[in-house]
Amino acid sequence: MNRIKKIFQNRSEKVIPFLTAGYPSKETTVKMVLAAEESGAAMVELGMPFSDPLADGPIIQEASLIAIENGVNLQWILEVVAEIRKQSEIPLALMGYINPVIKYGVDKFIKDCKNAGVDGLIIPDLPLEEAEEIVKLANESKICIILLVAPNTANERIREISKMAETLIYCVAILGITGGKGAHKTELKKYLKRVEEFSNCPFVVGFGIKERADVIEINRMAHGAVVGSAIIEQLKNCNEPVKTIRNYIQKLTKGIE
Repeated sequence: MNRIKKIFQNRSEKVIPFLTAGYPSKETTVKMVLAAEESGAAMVELGMPFSDPLADGPIIQEASLIAIENGVNLQWILEVVAEIRKQSEIPLALMGYINPVIKYGVDKFIKDCKNAGVDGLIIPDLPLEEAEEIVKLANESKICIILLVAPNTANERIREISKMAETLIYCVAILGITGGKGAHKTELKKYLKRVEEFSNCPFVVGFGIKERADVIEINRMAHGAVVGSAIIEQLKNCNEPVKTIRNYIQKLTKGIE
């Protein structure tokens, strides 16, 4: 069974950190993922750096730029996943944009993801209307395509997106880019209640989650909390990225059995 599908069979509190592959350095990426797992992360998203991101705010944009300058590309990221797989079975999702995937070759990318041990793909600029082909290819390789919904997504569209995704959908908590203020609590509750009602599959929430209290609250309303910009911010100018990841994620997961 796909590792992502397996961990979402049972509803439990989940912290899902986002790390930009190759940031702050290529040498620390594998160690940071393993440190995240040791600190209680349920799953890890690895960002595929892209020069023209759609949804990323300045914090993740800067990390992506540094990673690209470090020489990160899709081939290297897949090699990193394969290296992680030698040491860990933690669910791994790659998050990035469709242009590099098209340039790489969609068929080849899905095949290489499967061989490396990738469990899921999150592609923010892949709309429902254009997702069918890549979802079919991914399903054949037992890889989840994790599609996105937002606060302005209509109820019926939430249903359609979740049916196509089947395993998991990603709820953007705010209209805008990553790294900004979190959503207004009342509006967020209304939005996630709609998703709960109309989604055919589990859903996680990202954008604006920074502290343990955020994680607890989100997990009451959803199936997992994604922490991205706050983690990248912790890594900025730090001397010990692996230790920083371990300590920060331990704070976010404190109390999770």
